[in-house]
Amino acid sequence: MQQAGHIGNRPNTVGQGCVVGRPQLVPTARAWHDQGVLAGADDRARGGAPDPRPGGDPRLGRSGSGLAAPSRDPAATAGPPPARSGPGRPGRGRGRDRAGRSRPREPKEPREPKEKEDTGPVVPVRRMLSLAIGGFALLLAFGIVIGSQATQTGFTLVVFGAQMLFVLAWTVASRPPSPGVVAVVGLLAAAASGIAVNLPVQASLYPIGYVIAGGFLAAVFGQLALRGGRAGVTESLGVTVVVVVGVCALACLPVLTRQPLGDQVLLTAMAAVGVGLATARWCDVIAAAPRISPQVPRGSTGVIAGAMTGTAAGAVAGLLVEGLDPLRGALTGMAVVLVAVIVDLGTGYAEAGRTLEGDAPFMWLARHLQGPLGAFAFVAPVSYVIAAILR
Repeated sequence: MQQAGHIGNRPNTVGQGCVVGRPQLVPTARAWHDQGVLAGADDRARGGAPDPRPGGDPRLGRSGSGLAAPSRDPAATAGPPPARSGPGRPGRGRGRDRAGRSRPREPKEPREPKEKEDTGPVVPVRRMLSLAIGGFALLLAFGIVIGSQATQTGFTLVVFGAQMLFVLAWTVASRPPSPGVVAVVGLLAAAASGIAVNLPVQASLYPIGYVIAGGFLAAVFGQLALRGGRAGVTESLGVTVVVVVGVCALACLPVLTRQPLGDQVLLTAMAAVGVGLATARWCDVIAAAPRISPQVPRGSTGVIAGAMTGTAAGAVAGLLVEGLDPLRGALTGMAVVLVAVIVDLGTGYAEAGRTLEGDAPFMWLARHLQGPLGAFAFVAPVSYVIAAILR
């Protein structure tokens, strides 16, 4: 009998490798036609070469019979291990297990939203109040300019009226532990500074320095006489020093008018400060945005517009008055209006801080006059320095 797998002159396989004439033969793979031996699974993995070991492949049916039994070993029929995933290659990658299946992603824990800092309620802008404060700034500037044209004694009385308003506004707005001592020391310093600037024959600021030193000593003795707590004494003493320095700064205006170009610089400075403060307040009526702070009812647009219009007003005043020019007038206006708007804005921050601390407000009109009065007070020595530079 001819061996199974021997080809001869006629084909002996049909279809899936079944031998013709032999019933119920196991289907086999392709034959290694050089020797008529059917290739097993390992032979196919090696490119069709038979197993060179003696006895044949144990996974074949009978050794040397050429008939291959189907292998039941999954490792024998498994292909090469899947390659690692990469560009254009399937396999294992991120989020996949060893078998190549995608791993379910673990749900991420929701992040807790960051708690916003509690900055307190937004303080609304009171439009009528802003209009009134802007008008007061213009009125105060006009009164100082008109008073400077009077006699020296008359101008000193006008300045003393502004000093009294300053003492009242800052004492009420600051709310010190001993307001009586602060008010009394401030009024005494205002009266002493008015007398001190008129006594010397030659105008000088030296007497004002003595008044400031005397006011500081009076504040210390007054606070110690009350026998209050250390914290209350420190706070009240600080407010007293600010009030004394403010009223003595306003006393620089009568000295300024006695300097060369003093009247011209005074007119230019007061015009710039009055127009700048009024513009800054009136811009808050139109649009108080962007807000500088939620607790401060002011807008940065008004502050910038006030500084610009104050500088322009100084340039116009320098053009109109004799002895100055538009450039020097603009520089003078820019210097004083920057100080004015910063002091005015700083008083708003101070009032907001006292409100957040829980201090009860008192005499709202005096508290809101604190800004313009403080601006004019601290502009006075700056104007004196500018006059000394320009002469």
